[in-house]
Amino acid sequence: MPPAAGELAGARGGVGAERVFIGAGCNRVVNNVSWGACGLVAFGAQNAVALFSPSRGEIVTTLPGHKAAVNCTLWLPTKKDVLRVQHRETHYLLSASSDGAIMAWKIGSGKDEWSHALQLPVMHKKGVTCLAGRMVSDTVSIFASTSSDGMVVIWEMAVDPTTGGSCKVSCLHSLCVGLKPMVSLSLAVLPEQEGCLILAMGGLDHKVHIYCGDQSGKFIKACELKGHSDWIRSLDFSLPVMMGTEKHSLFLVSSSQDKTIRIWKMTSDSVSSSSMVQPRKENIGMASYIEGPLFIAGNASYQVSLESLLVGHEDWVYSVEWQPPTLLLGAEAHQPMSILSASMDKMMMIWRPEKTTGLWINSVTVGELSHSALGFYGGHWEPDGKSILAHGYGGFFHMWRDVGQDSENWQPQIVPSGHFAPVSDLTWSRSGEYLLTVSHDQTARIFAPWRSHVNPGDVICWREIARPQIHGHDINCVAFIHGKGNHRFVCGADEKVSRVFEATLSFLRTLQEATLLKPDNEDFDDVQVLGANMSALGLSQKPIYTHGGKESKSSTSNDCPDSMETIPDAVPTVFTEPPVEDQLAWNTLWPESHKLYGHGNELFSLCCDHAGKLVASSCKAQSAPVAEIWLWEVGTWKAVGRLQSHTLTVTQMEFSSDNAFLLSVSRDRHLSVFSIKKTEEGAQHHLVTKHEAHKRIIWACSWNPFGYEFATGSRDKTVKIWQVQDASSVKLLTTLPQFRDSVTALSWTGRDRAHNAGIIAVGMDNGLVELWSVSGGRAASDSSAEPSVVSVACMLRFDPLLCHVSTVHRLRWQKSDSSDEKSALELASCGADHCVRVFAVHDS
Repeated sequence: MPPAAGELAGARGGVGAERVFIGAGCNRVVNNVSWGACGLVAFGAQNAVALFSPSRGEIVTTLPGHKAAVNCTLWLPTKKDVLRVQHRETHYLLSASSDGAIMAWKIGSGKDEWSHALQLPVMHKKGVTCLAGRMVSDTVSIFASTSSDGMVVIWEMAVDPTTGGSCKVSCLHSLCVGLKPMVSLSLAVLPEQEGCLILAMGGLDHKVHIYCGDQSGKFIKACELKGHSDWIRSLDFSLPVMMGTEKHSLFLVSSSQDKTIRIWKMTSDSVSSSSMVQPRKENIGMASYIEGPLFIAGNASYQVSLESLLVGHEDWVYSVEWQPPTLLLGAEAHQPMSILSASMDKMMMIWRPEKTTGLWINSVTVGELSHSALGFYGGHWEPDGKSILAHGYGGFFHMWRDVGQDSENWQPQIVPSGHFAPVSDLTWSRSGEYLLTVSHDQTARIFAPWRSHVNPGDVICWREIARPQIHGHDINCVAFIHGKGNHRFVCGADEKVSRVFEATLSFLRTLQEATLLKPDNEDFDDVQVLGANMSALGLSQKPIYTHGGKESKSSTSNDCPDSMETIPDAVPTVFTEPPVEDQLAWNTLWPESHKLYGHGNELFSLCCDHAGKLVASSCKAQSAPVAEIWLWEVGTWKAVGRLQSHTLTVTQMEFSSDNAFLLSVSRDRHLSVFSIKKTEEGAQHHLVTKHEAHKRIIWACSWNPFGYEFATGSRDKTVKIWQVQDASSVKLLTTLPQFRDSVTALSWTGRDRAHNAGIIAVGMDNGLVELWSVSGGRAASDSSAEPSVVSVACMLRFDPLLCHVSTVHRLRWQKSDSSDEKSALELASCGADHCVRVFAVHDS
């Protein structure tokens, strides 16, 4: 991945940031994904357009600009424009969002460069649901957009080849389709009539509407194709196909919520109908050949007939797509007779006609296991037809590649993964070797750099290596339990209960495979839990023990013999390659060891002290009794303290580096500092000070790892730095210059203990991240020294291309107490845009 340096600013130059990892799930809408002729896959991730490289299996960038969720994407040239793709270095990407906006992006495929080209004039009053287009010359493309406002708009994109590929988009025509909007489109050039275009649209009235037009954008309705009995969800034209002695025919495939797929054939009637139909019956045998309407386009008329009705899916068929054409010698495009379909039944199928009878049959079926009842929203071919990609309800991707030599053998491939809802919190593991994230998609996920076994010096790719929790509630906060022993974390969700999870033996061994490092608890014999299983009702995750796996499997297999669909048991697995979606969802769960009851409302914030002995928790609150902070003793999991100070929700908490103090900030605009002392009976605590710190909600706080200074960040767009004095009060040291937006996340890391110097990462409501250097004050280790003046300076403002596109929820530095200034620091961030990001910050 090319390093993308941030924008330098401030007094301390020479600091750079580069993107290390982006994890994001796919928006859960039907036409969201597009696989371009340039080889990149585009998809919407909340308000951003994400691009991922299937060959590397990782997201290479996200493009900011949309102000609402991205609904659909379209590459120009398309995969069908094989004659115009050759030697093309610049590709264009169209993206449309739920507020009706359409944007064009310029992608330099050879140089990995991406930039915003232009925003189209707003023609739609509601969300755009589908984009379809084709290139009609080397410099001109025609595309159509449809929206739930009942309008279909025809556009022209003209590219100037002399000025570095700048483009101009103009609206040619708009069609009003009535009260029942269209949700699927396909555009093609009619065979033997280069200037004539054909547009198919389908939607809520169960019909396929055929329109004919030319490059001026004026389209006239030609006919309707009836047959489906529910919404038309997908349409796709083939390239013209030469069938025996016939002239070129055009095929249209349609899919519907009636679970069927129909293939329509459109043939020029310049030969007599008898000579066209008769040989067809002899060749096909029992295949149906039902004549449909006749329409006129340009200087020819076309006969439509139903070529085939494909029945095989058990649920709505959301997507159908012809295999992309290949380029033959002599610059001729060949259209393979192969169709990919994707359905809510969690299956993708490839349909082809039999060689002997011509009957269309299902020749390949691939699918997924899932805890969810919902399946695939779309399926897509790789431009060369060797791989197929599905995206679905869980925000996931599945990719299969044909690796067979003599016969087909479709095998799962590694693809990017991530959350499909706002990511609420994240934390590094104790040693910083992996990242744990939680989200409102009700999952907890672990991301780690996966090193090559063959050549450990190779490029390290970050992967999702485990999904410890699959929950029934939105997860709001998480804390790793520090100290010795097995890897454990506590998370809090909307269910008012904190849950404790413990790493499995299979995870520890997988982690060793991924990092090629010995984990910090080398004695695996102490870990008795091999894996975990979801309970029948999905309420908790039960352990699978190393000595009892076989017995539990046989006993649970007969629980519900009459059920239509039995959920298979998890098979704890040690992965030597990064796991794919099915494996993550089934075989990487962690067992739940404890539940912590006490709070009366939804959990909002959690933290653990640095010794791993106490966990603090808070919940949503509108009164002082509910806004209590609870302290829990690690191990016994007893409540050992209830700290009272705030009157509204405590938004964040953090222990000082020596665990002497607990800092909390709240919606009530106050900060509180508590003195905490662990005892054999539990914990002693008292309120040191409570102070009204900001004019608006305080969202974030962070301690200096070297001292008793701490920072607070607020909706009032300010960051203030404070110091605890004489264990009885706090003093405001300085206020940073006002930021451009609300401050929602802070993280302070140390760089030079002698000068008490460090870096504060600041995340904002607009998704942007800044780094500020802080030095001076007084280190905790030298309380007798006179405090020096605190100096602050902006080191770096991250390039918006690197950042989130909406609220930053949490920032965490991987190393918190390093005194090595030359080593690169890693900063993890998560946000409302569904993304998890890791940056490397270094002196450039």
